Amino acid sequence: MQTAAKFWDGIAEKYAKSPIRDMESYTYTLERTRSYLSPDDRVLELGCGTGSTALLLAPRVGEITASDVSPAMIAVGRRKAEAEGVSNIRFTAVDVLDEAPGEGEYDAVLAFNLLHLLPDPERALRRIAARLKPGGLFISKTICLPEPGSGWTRERLVLTLMRGALPVMQLLGKAPFVRFTRIAELEAMVTAAGFRIIETGNYPVQPPRRYIVARKVAG
Repeated sequence: MQTAAKFWDGIAEKYAKSPIRDMESYTYTLERTRSYLSPDDRVLELGCGTGSTALLLAPRVGEITASDVSPAMIAVGRRKAEAEGVSNIRFTAVDVLDEAPGEGEYDAVLAFNLLHLLPDPERALRRIAARLKPGGLFISKTICLPEPGSGWTRERLVLTLMRGALPVMQLLGKAPFVRFTRIAELEAMVTAAGFRIIETGNYPVQPPRRYIVARKVAG
């Protein structure tokens, strides 16, 4: 099975051109995230992809370190930042499970559509907590399994079929590693890493993409 970096490198250019599927949910969570950030904040984004979210948040903060496991994704992000004249983003290719990006502590760490792609999200969350200032914020959005009894939708059916096909697709190099969890399990992992959850929501509702804002507990 190929590495995560190789998989995402192979689709970086196509990914950069793909439209956001649910713009309403994306825009809403982006605005919620902006509301927690300040002009002098140091922000770390993990799994930044081609940098689209970092570029939109850059005018709101002091500086952003935007990291991704894929060097090809990072290369696209650098090109986009240069084309837009954005100078307060530092792009870096790094695996969050192997190395903590950047230096010093951050006011906020962002991880959008990342935790379900990690084989050891608990370890990643502990690393994230270690890089945050006391009282710093961890803001994430993660696709989760639908809750029992939540009913069937087209999106839920697609997710169910995708889960069944994933092992074969991964062996063929057509899909990355994915670990689906339920919302309660995800939130328990966040809490166990040393955070107090202060805001949650599902955007979209089905299948749930759990938006979590959590504050690092002092001590």
